Amino acid sequence: MSTPLTWQKSSFSGSGDGNACVELASTPHTIHLRESDAPSIELVTTPTPLSYLLHGIRSGTLGGV
Repeated sequence: MSTPLTWQKSSFSGSGDGNACVELASTPHTIHLRESDAPSIELVTTPTPLSYLLHGIRSGTLGGV
């Protein structure tokens, strides 16, 4: 039996139930991401790839099409 995840709402999301936002939960080895309006769909990754993605977003170095 697995331990339920504790989801945290993005600080960029407004308060209230109607606001769609990114939610994050973590375990010792994985990071789980989901959108609040589709909570059954999760993206599961580890810290290293997520840090590369965030760095690319912040620096603008992601390759565009």
